[in-house]
Amino acid sequence: MVTKKTPKVVLTAVAIVIAAYILSPFYLVLINTFKNANGIVANPVSFVGASFAQFKTNISNVVNNSNFSFWSAFGTSAIITVVSLVLLALFGGMAAWVICRNKTKWSTAIYMTFIASMTIPFQVVMLPLVSTFRDVGKFLGISMLQSIPGIIFAYCGFGGAMTVFILTGFIKGIPYELEEAAAIDGCSPEGTFFRIILPLLKPVIVTVTILNGMWIWNDYLLPSLMLGQNGKVKTLPVAVQAFVGSYVKQWDLILTAALLAMIPMIIVFLLAQKQIMNGMVEGAIK
Repeated sequence: MVTKKTPKVVLTAVAIVIAAYILSPFYLVLINTFKNANGIVANPVSFVGASFAQFKTNISNVVNNSNFSFWSAFGTSAIITVVSLVLLALFGGMAAWVICRNKTKWSTAIYMTFIASMTIPFQVVMLPLVSTFRDVGKFLGISMLQSIPGIIFAYCGFGGAMTVFILTGFIKGIPYELEEAAAIDGCSPEGTFFRIILPLLKPVIVTVTILNGMWIWNDYLLPSLMLGQNGKVKTLPVAVQAFVGSYVKQWDLILTAALLAMIPMIIVFLLAQKQIMNGMVEGAIK
């Protein structure tokens, strides 16, 4: 018999199935980090053969393995992610503020350029990107490939469009009277931005920072193109891929390396998911 609760039960069941499908790869990675290579091959989807002692052994083997260079890759990923996020938040906020408050054809054209760039797939520009960065590096005398500054510059370019788009929508809801009052009190444009606008942008900046952070930390394609898979500078995803090449059949070490690369962003997302939702909601309302 169909009741009013039937649609809700159906939607709940569908949600559970979708969640199970999405979480299944993480489940396989997690349970198999508690096994050795033979246990993974024998029972890849069950807890049979799993032990905490083997988990500690796998972590020790990965962290101390010279072919993986975990701490070096972790430090490189951390530097690239943190610096890129700071620059994106700062310059993205500045650009969004100027675009909102300057009602000119040029500001509209620049804003539409940002929006249009979001529709271009990365695969279309990845090969021209490498050649362009190589030529720019030769012209400036600075290595833009296989270097941390070069890939940070690339992330600022690719992440700037979404950052400006989200921040612009939020700034439109900030009363312009606040800036007028600051100008009357003798505040410079720079002071207005850093003392008034930037603090008000905190909720949406947190949202944009976390979204960009998860993308930058987990990204593989751009670092593999700009840093190279066999270069001295490696991010964690590139290092994991190189580790797979070194240990094709040792799935215990491969999956443990993948788990170690995922853990930081999982922790950040779990701690900041409330801020993500609040920032999105406030941005949508404004």
